[in-house]
Amino acid sequence: MVNSSKIAFLSVLSNSTVVILKIIVGLFTGSVAIVSEAIHSLLDLLASFIAFLSVRISSKPADKEHPYGHGKVENISGTIETLLIFVAGIWIIYECIHKIIAPTPIKLPVLGILVMLFGALINFFVSRIVYRTAKNTNSVAMKSNALHLLTDVYTSLGVALSLLIVHLTGWYILDPIIGILLASYIMMEAFKLMKETFPPLMDARLSMEEEEQIIQIIESFKEEYIEYHDFRTRRSGAEEYIDFHLVVASNESIETVHNLCDRIEEKINTHFHQANILIHLEPENEKVNE
Repeated sequence: MVNSSKIAFLSVLSNSTVVILKIIVGLFTGSVAIVSEAIHSLLDLLASFIAFLSVRISSKPADKEHPYGHGKVENISGTIETLLIFVAGIWIIYECIHKIIAPTPIKLPVLGILVMLFGALINFFVSRIVYRTAKNTNSVAMKSNALHLLTDVYTSLGVALSLLIVHLTGWYILDPIIGILLASYIMMEAFKLMKETFPPLMDARLSMEEEEQIIQIIESFKEEYIEYHDFRTRRSGAEEYIDFHLVVASNESIETVHNLCDRIEEKINTHFHQANILIHLEPENEKVNE
């Protein structure tokens, strides 16, 4: 988790550099696409800072006030970040409509192109580092942060291309049109991410594929128990919570059934490294299926 915090802070630093450059050049050139992209990057910076804080908080161990840990901070962070992307998209479209109504020339478009390419290059490499860390730690906040950085790469390249076309043709209306297309794209990506970050706040179950994998593991021990029931799962940040009732023969010793539970948990943890597993043991007269 210490490594995650360092990587999250790296994205804060890269976004800070890119934001400052885009704002200065956007105001100087008068390009609505650059200004809109600067606003997008500014929200990315805020999102990176939120991710940095959420990773630090979610890595804290459970305490008296939070016996289930602090994992949901990451889901809250991811949800906030996606809402910020929507805000950025709406703002960009608003500014672009004004620019379509009254198109104005762009000063020194080549300077804008260079800054867009420089920002895209920085965020491309940082996004790869952040996404790799997100996969290794199963961090929702880091994953959404990587998406922020990657969308910034695409939008920066799109703005650079539009500025090049404007520079070569003098079609200034392309500047706001490209801005609207980019805004639509990042809002669509935000919607996809929202479907991943928000459900865990409502204690939604794991995916069908994940649950099927867990069930297969439990059933691989079926010769050693009578049945299982009340199977439930949920996700909290990077952690999975799994619980079920396991019916065993009444004449089995405590040591035997305890060993069985340990082996089931160990096998599940080989596939779900941060899973919290609760197995409720029951005697055979408690079985549900006859």
